[in-house]
Amino acid sequence: MLLSTFVYSQAGGWPNPHPVHLDGPNTLVLAFGASEFADDPRPFEELALSFPRSIRIGCSTAGEIYGRRVSDASIVVAVAKFEHTQLRLASSQVACPTDSEVAGEQLAQQLVGDKLQTVFLLSDGLCINGTTLVRGLVRHLPEGVTVTGGLAGDGESFSRTWVLADDLPLNGRVCAVGLYGARLHLGLGCNGGWSDFGPERRITRSEGNVLYELDGMPALDLYKLYLGELSSGLPGTALLFPLSIRRQTGAGPSIVRTILGVNEGRKALTFAGDMPQGAIARLMRANSERLIASAEHAGSTAANGLAQEGDSLVVSISCFGRRLMLRERTEEEVEAVLDAMPSGAQQVGFYSYGEVSPLLTGGVSELHNQTMTVTTLSEA
Repeated sequence: MLLSTFVYSQAGGWPNPHPVHLDGPNTLVLAFGASEFADDPRPFEELALSFPRSIRIGCSTAGEIYGRRVSDASIVVAVAKFEHTQLRLASSQVACPTDSEVAGEQLAQQLVGDKLQTVFLLSDGLCINGTTLVRGLVRHLPEGVTVTGGLAGDGESFSRTWVLADDLPLNGRVCAVGLYGARLHLGLGCNGGWSDFGPERRITRSEGNVLYELDGMPALDLYKLYLGELSSGLPGTALLFPLSIRRQTGAGPSIVRTILGVNEGRKALTFAGDMPQGAIARLMRANSERLIASAEHAGSTAANGLAQEGDSLVVSISCFGRRLMLRERTEEEVEAVLDAMPSGAQQVGFYSYGEVSPLLTGGVSELHNQTMTVTTLSEA
């Protein structure tokens, strides 16, 4: 694999020249950028002119990761030319969360093929139920095929997100790239660092990813009670206090969920993934040290999958809630991931509204919130 990473800035534009020698049908171009680039897609049109034969995907962010830095109002790009791995692009449209599972099934139908090893998924971050999207995709892929990726972000605005499709940043889109071949080396890491606090409460009324009641009380009222003065900043401030949910039986690990939207009239909260009725929910909290340590753990786990020689691509996707918690220390978690990698590994990524990965190596891929997820790609 041959690899190049670079950044577009509004002040300086693209670096010149692009590594156009990497263009080809087995080249993956990842582009993660600020949501405002939906108003001016020219940078993506220029990228397409430089890499016309490559597979180009990307999404909006709540912060762009490049090497050891986190930035805003930029586009970070990785161009990876595979020598022994084939690529295939799939896409689908989502108008509302109820379309999500069908969209996942459609992606899988487009990607199923001989020697499929892994799928990298990007999705609109607002009009989606990430749980059912991933479920529909995973259920229709061959057993053992891993799915990683994330939901697009929009910082604290929560107003619009986009996915790069047909060379344009479009909302309501999901896309995925399948990687095929036995010589691909895949590394995975996923860790959170959050802990439960406060009383357990039962989800007594919900529909999909919309939560109406906890212990018979309006969910929004109860959340505002806990947030106090911070409730004026909803939905953004809710990222500081996500919910853990688990089935009544207590079997299996808890899943973390964060709020994407608030409905004042219905006293309801919309989450990135399913909020199953009857499940047990608790508020969560963390501190900076634990979040940075969890990022290092995710990086170390993912580094185990790298080939011994050659270029290595590190794609890190972290939840926007972690950035709000870390504030001026945000770059420390990005540095912790890269420090866990061998010298020469190149990192790109973004802050998201949801992360997709197995929680454990060999586990089933699912939607997470408030995690640092790391995917490493290399060839041998």
